[in-house]
Order: sequence, then structure tokens, then C-alpha cells
Amino acid sequence: MTAVISSETLTEWILDGQELAVLDAREQGVYFDSHLFHAGCIPLSSLELVMPGLVPRLSTRIVWCDAGPDSDDPELATRAAAVATSLGYTNCHVLEDGTAGWAAHGGELYAGVNVPSKAFGEYVEHTYDTPRMPAAELKALIDADADMVILDSRPMNEYRNMSIPTGVDCPGAELVHRVKEMAPDSDTLVVVNCAGRTRSIIGTQSLINAGIENRVVALENGTMGWELAGYEVARGHETHAPDPSDDSEKWSTAAAAAVGKRFNVHEIGANELARWRADPQRTTYVLDVRTPEEFNEGHIEGSVSAPGGQLVQATDEYVATRNARLVLVDDNGVRATMTASWLQQLGWSDAVVLAGGIEGHPLGSGPGTRQPVPAAPIVKVAELAERLNDHPDTTTVLDIGSSLKFRKRGHIPGAWWGVRSRLEQAREAIGDTEYLAITASDGQLAKLAVPEAQSLWPKTTVVALAAGNKGWRHAGYDMEPGFDRATTDANDVWYKPYDHEGDVVEQHMRDYLTWEIALVEQLDRDPTVSFPTFT
Repeated sequence: MTAVISSETLTEWILDGQELAVLDAREQGVYFDSHLFHAGCIPLSSLELVMPGLVPRLSTRIVWCDAGPDSDDPELATRAAAVATSLGYTNCHVLEDGTAGWAAHGGELYAGVNVPSKAFGEYVEHTYDTPRMPAAELKALIDADADMVILDSRPMNEYRNMSIPTGVDCPGAELVHRVKEMAPDSDTLVVVNCAGRTRSIIGTQSLINAGIENRVVALENGTMGWELAGYEVARGHETHAPDPSDDSEKWSTAAAAAVGKRFNVHEIGANELARWRADPQRTTYVLDVRTPEEFNEGHIEGSVSAPGGQLVQATDEYVATRNARLVLVDDNGVRATMTASWLQQLGWSDAVVLAGGIEGHPLGSGPGTRQPVPAAPIVKVAELAERLNDHPDTTTVLDIGSSLKFRKRGHIPGAWWGVRSRLEQAREAIGDTEYLAITASDGQLAKLAVPEAQSLWPKTTVVALAAGNKGWRHAGYDMEPGFDRATTDANDVWYKPYDHEGDVVEQHMRDYLTWEIALVEQLDRDPTVSFPTFT
């Protein structure tokens, strides 16, 4: 039986400086509404797929939480702990009464996702008075064809969706690495933007910390602020900052070295890395902070692609064990050092840079390995298409992937939508069926759900669609839009402001920006949160 701990004990553990993973088992959309500052989101629905990467050491001290005894699923944390234990985790605990108990104890609860990183970004602006520029001023400069470069600090997929006109994609950790190619003249104004606030704040402050002579400002409130001011965003662009020249690299290397010295960034060598990875008492994450394209071309075996800007501003999506060792990898030290400087300021005192980067190490290629899943009965795409055509009345498809993708990208025609951890609700909504094909994005999640669904439909043939929705789409079959046939609430993921439709989008933007700005005030009320200071 999993041990239950009190909120008082959890507070002591958070502050004791030892490794600890606080994990919330609820779906992200539910987690979004109210959760502990230090809790990472590992939904029960996808636990087996994501937990091994986020919590790689099986003996890690883990505390699971949910909403508490009055929630829709009061045993969710206990269920998650049981699944984690079945995977080999040996030190699982459950927080007594969940977030409700934490609040009753006087603990602070937060809304949102990536809260530690977002709150830190607001803290940085508050601490350093990071300069910013309102949308109207930037629009006037664009119209005047001013000597200026706009650098979008988000990943390419976000930039492609929407960007500031004339902006160039240059994700966070790439800014110091590439800025001299975009602004070689010190008189050129550099404007950094993101979708909202904090990635542009961190990006702007990175360039300032690096000692660039140019004036640098963050676009206040990013693309959201731009649209709220009544201006049009650009869409579909793929312009990215060029690779650095030798002169640019010489400047960025010296600049990053000075930043590393200021913020106590250290290097380790290959031998030390090997010792760290072999240490059973500590967790070591090896994180490649270069672009995903560079990672795919060649990376250290066992490392994870974690582009530096995203690692700083969505840390909990890459690491879940507090006080772990973070080894950052690049090619020349610039991006790893700049990223480590921010992680040090976030409180990751064992964030270090691998000396020499990937050079001299055995390299793998591609996007990395996926977590293996147990075998399950499967159906191939063509077979399912044929069955749906020949036996539509006795064949049912249940999609347990993202509700957002189900709505926006479409789904197999006639499919129901549900959540794996709520299959009982799907059973009630769908009723009896002769043949049930479960699908999700790529088939992995569906395979995990097959035995659970089989227990609920004991007389039904239950299979997983082998290649998932990606395979269905790749084979050229139609996808159906809309959100009919939902078996549960669509709160499995957080819907960003831009994910909404119609007149409510602007209000969601305003709410998001208000939330970000208010985070720094909330930190003052939370004794479990502090950021180290550097001179």
C-alpha cells in the first residue's frame, strides 16, 4: 500500500534540498485550474509513456497528488502511484487530501502551466527592470522602416502559426548564438518577441546579460499584445536566423563565458558525466539544448532534445525531479552556457555544461527512442477502413488522443472521443459494440488502453489502430472535423488563447496576460518558493 504523507511533511521535503518529484496525476486541463507550484503534470492517462523520461531514476522520492477527496476521482493519485510502482518505482507517496489538503494547510495553489518558469520570467522583469516596448511604438518603427531587427524567441512551429511582420525566428537559446548575424551594427535596435511575455523577457535579458552594445527591448505582451492593439500578425512564414559566422561565434563565445562566470556555471568532462550517469543515488538528465534539427542529425546516446529557450521557460516538461543534476550539451558551449545561467537562477544549482559538447562522444541520430509498450491486438489502417465501410453499424472507433487535435486536426469519421483514465465514461456513452478500435496520435497510447477497454467490453473484439491517426492520415483517408460524440469533458489539455474560436479569443488573451503578470505577486505569499540571487 502506498504511504500517505501530510502537507506538513511535503513542505519539509520541498525545502530539504534533496531530490524530490511532486507529480499531479490529473489531466492537464484540470491541472491547469489549480495545482501546487512544484508539481509537474503527469496525467494517469499517459503515465507509462512520459514518466520514465521525466523521472528516470526508479528510487526517486515521489509524491503524487490530485484534487482531493471531494473531486470526481478521489483515488486518482493512488491509482497513479500503483501504476508507477508497477513500472518499478520504489519510493512513491500520496499527498493526503491532495490540493484541497494543501490549501487547507495554508499552501498556495497556482493556475496555469509551466508555472515555475513563467513566474521566474515575471520575477526577472521585476528584478532587472527588463526594457519593453508597446505594440504601437513597434508598429510605428516598422512603418518608418527603422534600423531594427525583430527576433521571435519561440520554436519554428509557433512562429509559423503567427509572427510579427518582418520578424525572424530565433528561439531563446539561439539569440546570443546568432544575434550578431542579424544585428552586426551596434546602432540596430533589437526587439525580442514571443506569444505573451516571459520568453521575450528572458530573451531580452539574455542579450543584455551577454553585454551586447545594441539597444534591446521585449515586445510588451508579444503577439497577443500586438493583436489586442488591432494589428495583423503574419502567418505561414519560415524565416529563421542564419548560422553564426566565425566573427559572430567569436563574440558569442566570449559573451557566454562572461555570463557563465557571473552565474556560477561550471563544466564537467566526459569522465565525470559517466560517473554521474552511473550514480544510483542521484538523477542525471542529459539535455541537448541545440535545435531539434541539429539533435536529429547527431546527439549523445541517451540525451534528450531540450532546446534551451524551451527548457528554461517550460522546465517541467523536461525534468520532474527537483535538485537533480542537469548536464547541458551543445557544440561550442554558447547555448549550453546561456541556458545553464538561467537554470542556475531558477534554482538548479547542479546545472552544468558538458565541456566540448557532442565532440568525441558516440552519436545517435533521429528524434530519440520512444518508451516501449506491451503488445496488444492491433488492426492496420487499411483493415479498419475496410471494416468501417463494410460493417459500419457494428464497428466503433474510440479516439483517446488530444481533444484539441480531435477538434482541430480532425479524426477518423464517426469516431468517439474519450480519455484513457475515464474509460468507464466511454463505456457508458458508447454502449455495446461488436468491434472496438482504439486510436490516438501514433498508436502507443491506444495499445496501453486495449486491456483496460477489454475488461469493460468483455464480449467485444478490442484492438488498437497500429499506426494511429498519423497512419490513417498518411494513408490518405479522410479526417472529419468537429467535436461530436465526446464521452467526457474536454479538459484533457490546456487550450491556449489562440486555440479558442470566435469572439472569446481576445478575452482569453487578456486573461492569459493578466495571469502571467500576477504570478510575481503570488510568489511573495509562498514560503516554498525562492530564487537565488547573483551579483
